[in-house]
Amino acid sequence: MQATLDFGAVGDLREVRDRLHNFFGDLEPPPRRTPMQQLVKSLISNRTYDRVSVGAFERLMADGANWDVLAQAPARDLEARIFDVEFADRKAAHLTATLAILSRIRPSFDLDFLSAQPMDAALAWLERLPGVGRKVAASVLNFSTLQRPALVIDTHLKRVLSRLGFVSGTADTTRMYETMMQAADGWSATELTELHVWLKRLGQTHCRPHGSDCCACPLHSRCPARTAALQVKATPLRASPRPFMPRLAGLTSSPAD
Repeated sequence: MQATLDFGAVGDLREVRDRLHNFFGDLEPPPRRTPMQQLVKSLISNRTYDRVSVGAFERLMADGANWDVLAQAPARDLEARIFDVEFADRKAAHLTATLAILSRIRPSFDLDFLSAQPMDAALAWLERLPGVGRKVAASVLNFSTLQRPALVIDTHLKRVLSRLGFVSGTADTTRMYETMMQAADGWSATELTELHVWLKRLGQTHCRPHGSDCCACPLHSRCPARTAALQVKATPLRASPRPFMPRLAGLTSSPAD
């Protein structure tokens, strides 16, 4: 079920994209990794700055992306290579387990077969791997050379989209994904990649968790969260009425009386 606040209608997502395009400008075509490379990159990226996760990924790929070697490496060795990402120990464990599974069921480590799978089937296949949720699965399908239409919803997009009224702030990533893919029905993989990048930039520069710069935001005139905040600020404070205190004959409240 879609939220129906000020944006509400499905067509409004196109307006959001157009405003963000006008504000941030054209994007350079992003580099496309293989599905396997994107899977590894996404597994180590959660809650981590892009520059840090890119550096960690490059250290993993230093051996020429020999997947067989990485699949046989102990988790502690992989953790040493990705030491500066958040939750490095947990991510190394997921990475080790995922590589071990793929070495058995896809010994070529070639995930191009996902391009021919129905979208729901491709997502489900990926999400059976350790550490892979909807965000990672969507990134493999959209950001890689597969270039399939899937919107990657990270922390920034969750915040921005809920403030805009497209999704509930309490919904999980999968529910948000389903809602947004309904709103973006018929969009191309490139359009969804661009929407992700622009919404993420907006979340980093204007629609921040705290201290948002609403006045400079290109979407401020259509943002329910900003409208609600302005209404709260405009509500005058009323002085609390003094309680009625009847005077009782013969009694005094203080020596001065």
